[in-house]
Amino acid sequence: MSAEKKPLPGISNYITAEGEKRLRDELNYLWKVERPTVAQSVSDAAALGDRSENAEYIYGKKRLREIDRRVRHLSKRLEVLTIVDKPPADTSRIYFGAYLRVEDDDGAEHHYRLVGRDEIGDQPGYISVDAPLGRALLGKPAGSEVEISTPGGLRSWYVLDVKYAGNS
Repeated sequence: MSAEKKPLPGISNYITAEGEKRLRDELNYLWKVERPTVAQSVSDAAALGDRSENAEYIYGKKRLREIDRRVRHLSKRLEVLTIVDKPPADTSRIYFGAYLRVEDDDGAEHHYRLVGRDEIGDQPGYISVDAPLGRALLGKPAGSEVEISTPGGLRSWYVLDVKYAGNS
């Protein structure tokens, strides 16, 4: 039986080069800076005696577990991610990493970048390729219209512009 890791259905494993760097920087900070600092404070608190009523010790142990959990998560994610650092051959269409300008059915203009799920929340306007809007926009050129069923009803989006980093 193979130990190969398979992605979850409907979940992409793509990430931009910037997103991958942010995750690696976070992993490095947690492992080399924060964890040693917290481990030292736990050790100092343990030296004070009774650990059952020692808030610093109890909190420190809890924080170490949180750090270790995040380190494991980041390490596993970084193993399976595919870094997308070049624009697609057809830059007139929306693919992973695209910067796009769309207009909603109320006439409001929105600026988005299509990224992987690990990058959501990094910057305002980042939407996941796995989100309903992201999936609907994939492969569409400027001038296209997409409709998405939302809890509030059917919404329309008109693609005004598609760009990629390094392309004007």
